Amino acid sequence: MSLQILTDRVRNLVGNDSGLDATVKFKTEEGPVFIDTTQVPNVVSNEDREADCVLEVSSKNALQLMDGELNPMTALMMGKLKIKGDMGIAMKIAQTFGGQ
Repeated sequence: MSLQILTDRVRNLVGNDSGLDATVKFKTEEGPVFIDTTQVPNVVSNEDREADCVLEVSSKNALQLMDGELNPMTALMMGKLKIKGDMGIAMKIAQTFGGQ
């Protein structure tokens, strides 16, 4: 799995203005995907910066979450997804990415 593929998928899903108004980081084994939706256009990069919400997940599972092949609650219960920070933002990101 390539970090670039995950980054590109996230960039396409977030678009120019997601309306999330927060910072989120996917922390994967291949590196971070940082999402800054506090500015328009939204910025998606591989910088390892502080975020309002950090989602620790493998690249494979992140893509499965985005494809709707892995339920976020199931992933949490099975330990495939760990959330640190603002849970409200995690809920919003799940709505934004779920099944896209």
